[in-house]
Amino acid sequence: MGDVAIRVENLSKLYRIGEHQGGYKTLREAIVRPVSSLFRKQCHNPQSNIRNPQSEYIWALKDISFGVRRGEMIGIIGRNGAGKTTLLKILSRITEPSNGWAKIRGRVGSLLEVGTGFHPELTGGENIYLNGAILGMKKAEIDRKFDEIVAFAEIEKFINTPVKRYSSGMYVRLAFAVAAHLEPEILLVDEVLAVGDVAFQKKCLGKMGDVAKEGRTVLFVSHQMGAVGQLCQRTILLDDGKVKKDGLSRDVIASYLMENSPKSDAIEWEREKAPKCDEVVLLGVRTVNSDGKVTAHFSSTEDISIDIDYEVLKYDRLLRIWIRLSTPEGIDVFAAHNGDVWGNLDARPKGVYKSRCIIPGNLLNTGTYIVNVAVGTSAGVGIPSRPVLSIEVTDTDKSAHYNYTSSYFSGIVRPKLDWEISKI
Repeated sequence: MGDVAIRVENLSKLYRIGEHQGGYKTLREAIVRPVSSLFRKQCHNPQSNIRNPQSEYIWALKDISFGVRRGEMIGIIGRNGAGKTTLLKILSRITEPSNGWAKIRGRVGSLLEVGTGFHPELTGGENIYLNGAILGMKKAEIDRKFDEIVAFAEIEKFINTPVKRYSSGMYVRLAFAVAAHLEPEILLVDEVLAVGDVAFQKKCLGKMGDVAKEGRTVLFVSHQMGAVGQLCQRTILLDDGKVKKDGLSRDVIASYLMENSPKSDAIEWEREKAPKCDEVVLLGVRTVNSDGKVTAHFSSTEDISIDIDYEVLKYDRLLRIWIRLSTPEGIDVFAAHNGDVWGNLDARPKGVYKSRCIIPGNLLNTGTYIVNVAVGTSAGVGIPSRPVLSIEVTDTDKSAHYNYTSSYFSGIVRPKLDWEISKI
């Protein structure tokens, strides 16, 4: 295998759903179960041979293959149910594959679920030694790392408390600290970091970067595309249990986000299915360029008009029409509404209206943006924000910054500002 730390070939995992899946058994259950099974056979009803129509099978993973070199940090992304966690559970030897195989060279540390690998009756300190022993480490090795683990987890006061009394955040702090500091050659991290607070998430991401720089291998499952793009040069996209794309993180993430973003330049709802509340119903949303054409593609220099059609259902309603522009990663660019700076609104009689919001040219950087729309009412109950359209902003030879390299403009906005120059 050379410098390959993980090799996966035609790996598949089949689950049967619709029937109870037995969990871990007690000794009493293990003894009683064969006797109960024999009794059921003697009292067997031939009609019971009919398969439960509620049960069916699902491939959580289906014939996936890839390799990971030593020292690589690989992102694993995909929608919920794509097979990400199942893959890590197989690599962690928590579950067995139905078909195929995976070869792992090196000591594996994993952080898959809150509390995985911890004994609830043992204290935090005792669980550190337990996890170290599971990883095959000697007591002297764990002793050297103990204080560093406790300091990183920030739970010094509770290190002698049974972990069953820990909050989910404390579990994650200690679990990540143990997994990252006990020097596994391969670190598998699932989305559990979302349980921790923002400061600790940043701390964990920094530690994973350090682990990769030390030459250890990391597989990082996350829905935080920004973190995956920042930490991982390579990303694997799973879809319905299969590898859909494997390559540079920026390319794979961009492909995934575009597939899961609204794509139309206009949307119109049937009245029965339209977003609505007691006071207003949305009818349609369009993005329009400076020539009056409905489109989703704009030059960075031109104005972008967002037209929102709606019907007021009651007399003299005070409505606030909102737009929110965000990136495909979910980062807000700005939000705006039709009221003045004090929030004052005009009352509108019943009828159909169009509100137009204009985003000026030379404001947005190149890239894809999601248009979200919401409606607020005087009663305080309106139509919640929802993504409805996406727009693409590109540069042309007429763009304000066309002659500059794009590396200067890494931000979301790229305004053309007025400058005054005077000799002093």
